[in-house]
Amino acid sequence: MNTTRRLLTVLAVASITAIGLVGCSALGSGGSDATSVDEAPAQNAEAAAEGEDQDSAVVITGRISIVADDPVAAAGEATTIVSDAGGRVSGRTERSAEDGGQASAELTLRIPADVIEEVRSDLGSLGEVKETSLESTEVGSVQRDLAARITTLRASIARYTEWLGTASATSDLIELETAIAERQTELESLEAQSRALEDQVAMSTITLHLSSEYVAPVTAPQNFGEALVVGWNGFGAFWGAMLIAVGVGLPWLVLIAAVIAAVVWLVARNRRRQELKPAVAAAMPDAVLFTAPEQTTPPPR
Repeated sequence: MNTTRRLLTVLAVASITAIGLVGCSALGSGGSDATSVDEAPAQNAEAAAEGEDQDSAVVITGRISIVADDPVAAAGEATTIVSDAGGRVSGRTERSAEDGGQASAELTLRIPADVIEEVRSDLGSLGEVKETSLESTEVGSVQRDLAARITTLRASIARYTEWLGTASATSDLIELETAIAERQTELESLEAQSRALEDQVAMSTITLHLSSEYVAPVTAPQNFGEALVVGWNGFGAFWGAMLIAVGVGLPWLVLIAAVIAAVVWLVARNRRRQELKPAVAAAMPDAVLFTAPEQTTPPPR
């Protein structure tokens, strides 16, 4: 009897222990699944945010045209505006007004991309904005491609360098050094491209054109005196041009006159000869009739 009770007690304890272990296992697995479910959206959101940041890498370029009273002075103010915003002027061309022409200035501005709109608004205060043209180019994929190629090349160089340390044959050493040099050159080129692209993303390039208002020159005379001066200047210019034309063409005129005179003389000479031929022919029979008879010499006695 006691043995039976003990056996039942042991079985009951074992059952309770097994049930407890199964419950803990279920709770543990359930907690792990819940944790993984909770962490999955966070990881997906982080990956999406990272991809969005990479895709949002853009290169901004554009052109702004402004009409200002004094373009040269406005160019100095534009330089100050860009410098205060953390940018710089990479190119500058100025032209003053000459002979009634327009004064102008052209600046190549490098502006931080995050303040481009603020700087554009400040530049609008320099005068009347005639044109604004901005263009954005996505370069996130290009940056990722460059980064991947740079990482691959660095790993390849490290691997080849490790092999170089264990190589003993001269041919192997030469081949490995050549491969490392080629990959190092390509790596430096890719790194330069990456730095240039990063600079273009960080600093937008804007061409600022400043010009004065165009004023058409007055050419028509405003009174009788101005009209008289214009007329006299035109009269003098006409005869001056005629004298110049005569001076230029005089040698040719002399040559042409000499050729014409020679041709006229030859034609007149030929005509006189033609006129004399009938008169000579008409006078020839009379000359034959009145010709003295030939004297014959008497024979010797």
